[in-house]
Amino acid sequence: MRYLIYFVIFFQFALTRDLNNFELPVYYTETGYAEFTSSVPLHTFTGSSEHLTGFIDLQENIVDFYLDLNTIKTGISRRDRDMYRTLNVDEYPFAEFTGAIHSPFDEDSTELQNVVVSGEFTIHGVTREVSIEGKMQLQSGAVQLKAEWILQLDDYDIEPPGILFYRVTDEQQVLIEATLQSYNRDEFFSNAN
Repeated sequence: MRYLIYFVIFFQFALTRDLNNFELPVYYTETGYAEFTSSVPLHTFTGSSEHLTGFIDLQENIVDFYLDLNTIKTGISRRDRDMYRTLNVDEYPFAEFTGAIHSPFDEDSTELQNVVVSGEFTIHGVTREVSIEGKMQLQSGAVQLKAEWILQLDDYDIEPPGILFYRVTDEQQVLIEATLQSYNRDEFFSNAN
């Protein structure tokens, strides 16, 4: 299904461009890492997943990442259930960022580069415009990516869970890391059919 979405995005851009000029590969992964760090007084805990799906098209300047929130684990099943209930994953199972790179990025360099991506981040059925700083590196036919930012729960209408007088803080530290493998553009999008 996700390939189909990427095919639609590609097709929209292809209608306005000469198809013979598509030279750069696209980059894709389904095994990226996402981590959300929360805290309550005197305690910090982390939920993580190794099922972050990501797509980067440097030629069209498209960046898209999404995560099935049901794959996040904190190490304690009861806390996981509370987290899923707080995020209402039955109704809103995914978090997604869709945007573009808004800083210079040299696709001919293998050096680690600072990047800024801007776009829309959606979680809990709420979408907000965000800018996220990170680092990207082209290396051996893949893109290495790392980014961190603060997510404010109240920006997304998420009520921080708590017990008695202790509540999870509104600020959540988010970290993503991924190695996206290169794919021939034509082959990648033809597999979407």
